[in-house]
Amino acid sequence: MCFFFSFMPATICVTIGYFVLFAASKADDGIKTFGRMLAIWLFVIAAFILITAAYVTLAGLCPIEDILNTLHSARP
Repeated sequence: MCFFFSFMPATICVTIGYFVLFAASKADDGIKTFGRMLAIWLFVIAAFILITAAYVTLAGLCPIEDILNTLHSARP
């Protein structure tokens, strides 16, 4: 469940990364290099979010599942 919820921040990071990469391609040399590094860093963060969420989900450490199980078992 945590893996599916991680798609939103990962998508936001990738979208911002592509915007930074596009904006950096129109800039001068110094800003272009900084923009590329920033875009790569955002892509790495997005990948880290997905990998961490996959680990948390597969290891059974996701707190969302516990909350959902509590809500379902509390029904009268």
